[in-house]
Amino acid sequence: MKNIILQYRKKYENKEPISVITCYDYSFAKLFENTDVDCLLVGDSLGMVIQGMDSTLPVTLDEIIYHTKAVCKGAPSKTIIADLPFLSYQTSIEEGIRSAGRVLKETGASCIKLEGDSDFIVELTKRMTESGIPVFAHLGLTPQSVHTLGGHRVQGKTPQTQEKMIRKSKELEEAGAFALLLEMIPESLGKEITSSVGIPTIGIGAGRYTSGQVLVMQDALGMNEDFNPKFLKKFANLSGIVKTAVNEYHKEVSEGKYPSDTNVF
Repeated sequence: MKNIILQYRKKYENKEPISVITCYDYSFAKLFENTDVDCLLVGDSLGMVIQGMDSTLPVTLDEIIYHTKAVCKGAPSKTIIADLPFLSYQTSIEEGIRSAGRVLKETGASCIKLEGDSDFIVELTKRMTESGIPVFAHLGLTPQSVHTLGGHRVQGKTPQTQEKMIRKSKELEEAGAFALLLEMIPESLGKEITSSVGIPTIGIGAGRYTSGQVLVMQDALGMNEDFNPKFLKKFANLSGIVKTAVNEYHKEVSEGKYPSDTNVF
């Protein structure tokens, strides 16, 4: 297992952008193992892109552990970040530490990611760090709080919310967070937070001036034709490739062309 803090610190100090992509299964993890991407995030976004839910809220701790195990097996040399899902850490400091400990003990992940900026989350970050659990903080649009935020909308648009986010970024850094994920905030705010803290910032919809970027695998690979937010660039069109391949398979089966002589024993 790589030392994620040292890895991030080295790239950060060298001003080398950090690349992160989500991953949820062994097959894709094995492919990503043989790429240059810096690290893999087993996000609770699996609730939406794997399970077909409307939000990340239904994802359980056991499901995160299940998927993280598979990713760690497929990409043993990569840094693996695991989300703590909704209500696996918000009820108490003790429960949060216990949940994070389970993830690290049972999966081989390098660290956990926490959403939020409350005083409780800052204290939990401090206590986890003191317990030897590396914490990746998450500010801006925090999907586990989608109902209180009023939906999936850009955050930090007013001077008051911008000031608070900058302040909370510093508090989380002081509490021991080794990196910050900034989601769906104005580019200018992403730039200011990045210059205000001494830890890497990883953006998704946070502009060009963060220390690195993260995208959901299915989004980056063009697997969801209906999802086209402004921040997303699709680096492939797997939806078209997959449908073409499956239709060709169906055609050959229907016409008796598959299996052929070369496919039988």
